[in-house]
Amino acid sequence: MNLAIVGATGNVGRKTIEVLEKSSIKIDNIFLIASEKSAGKKILFKKKEIIIEQLEKYDFAKAEITIFAAGSEIAKKWVPEASKKTIVIDNSSFFRMQNDVPLVVPEVNSESLNRHKNIISNPNCSTIQMVLALKPLHDEYKIKRVIVSTYQAVSGAGKSSVDELFQQTEDFLKKKKISSKNFTKQIAFNLIPHIDSFDKDGYTKEELKMVNETKKILDDDIDLTATCVRVPIKTGHSESINIEFDNLFDFANIKKILKNSPGCKVIDEHKDGGYVTPLEVEDDHTTFISRIRKDNSNVKAINLWVVSDNLMKGAALNSVQIVECLINKK
Repeated sequence: MNLAIVGATGNVGRKTIEVLEKSSIKIDNIFLIASEKSAGKKILFKKKEIIIEQLEKYDFAKAEITIFAAGSEIAKKWVPEASKKTIVIDNSSFFRMQNDVPLVVPEVNSESLNRHKNIISNPNCSTIQMVLALKPLHDEYKIKRVIVSTYQAVSGAGKSSVDELFQQTEDFLKKKKISSKNFTKQIAFNLIPHIDSFDKDGYTKEELKMVNETKKILDDDIDLTATCVRVPIKTGHSESINIEFDNLFDFANIKKILKNSPGCKVIDEHKDGGYVTPLEVEDDHTTFISRIRKDNSNVKAINLWVVSDNLMKGAALNSVQIVECLINKK
């Protein structure tokens, strides 16, 4: 099989290359696509140097499947044209809510791939890790409402944002003046309750993505509200999730269900360090669930702590798993 990656030099593109190198997918030829600035440079793939091709000059007919990891503006311009010649898996938000575009987390709704028309969307990174935990619980008890607060790493905003965190941290420790270019306020030693632009009702686009994408992937009847916060760490998104069910539940069964959830691992000990933090999940394929407990204010609700590598399962790994699903469906 021939496969292409658009945006091969970015955070998600490079992580996708890493995942593909370790996957069992048999790739005959891989095409790495980027901007004119990166064209001509070389990236190693399975010990072979691959020359980066310029997007504007690339022929999309070369590959059966193309992963786009280049943002909404690039997707808006190039995905419709590319999809005439190749199946596109797009990591941007641009096509996610279009009715004829499947929004896919393979462990959750791989059956939706049956209706794709050569464009498939990868959900938001925060949505992916959350629905992995929600899906089996919803199947068993039917979820009525979700309240989620996210604590999102700066790598979700791109490489320049990671560089800014590092630079601000250095400047802060050296008592130098701190400048912010990628964030609305200083991110080093701080939290920013603002990711993406504000909507007219005071929610941010990131928060609305989580609401709308969860409804599309799981169930339109689920009520959900989100608060998304940028935190000064490099990699790993964390979520505090309150889940209310339609009816009463068996708490022992809740734990059993989560322990058997595809793509997830429960680490939940009621002692110091008996939970997972973002520092521990970098480059891990697993979504970790901790702090499982009853909501003492609501007999039909529970609380969870969910942590995952936002560049891995939140982007690159999910894309590669979609590729695997497409191959297996042939």
